[in-house]
Amino acid sequence: MEEAGIPYRVEGTSFHSRGEEHFLHHPFGQVPWLLDGDVSIFESGAILLYIGEKNDILLPSDAKGRSEVVEWVFAALNSVEMAAIPFFIFKISNDEMETPGRQTLDAFLSGRLDHMEKYVDNREWLAKSFSVADILMSDVLRLVDRFGGLKGYPACRAYVARATDRPAFQKAYADQLAYFAAADENREPD
Repeated sequence: MEEAGIPYRVEGTSFHSRGEEHFLHHPFGQVPWLLDGDVSIFESGAILLYIGEKNDILLPSDAKGRSEVVEWVFAALNSVEMAAIPFFIFKISNDEMETPGRQTLDAFLSGRLDHMEKYVDNREWLAKSFSVADILMSDVLRLVDRFGGLKGYPACRAYVARATDRPAFQKAYADQLAYFAAADENREPD
């Protein structure tokens, strides 16, 4: 929303007191979801496509440009994030055990990152201009990098840096951290 210049406000929800209303907006009881008038949308990819449809800043209106962005949205979620999720789980749980299964999963992620490295090398964005696909892909890669997973992938790291150096990202990220800090200050002890 920040990148597209669309006004918005953020509301939080308690994980422990999710009620029926929460599950009406997100059937898995997760966040985020977007409310726009009488439209309620859940899942990040669907939300980004919806925002992109509001104007052609983040999603081109021509069929070829639009298709290119949409395929990269799905690639971020299905090809790259799918490979990164086991890596995140191992890192968050401090599981460093080397098993054959772990080696297979690490190789799966490395293979995806090898392809991304080649694709983003000497290219500014995934499509012709910055889009919802870049918001999603850079976020997936940013989380991989947070745990050291982009060592040896300089083009991917540069791509993430370009996306996260954008003024809209910087503002939205700062606002998010401030929102979380304020929520922590006002949180009642468990």
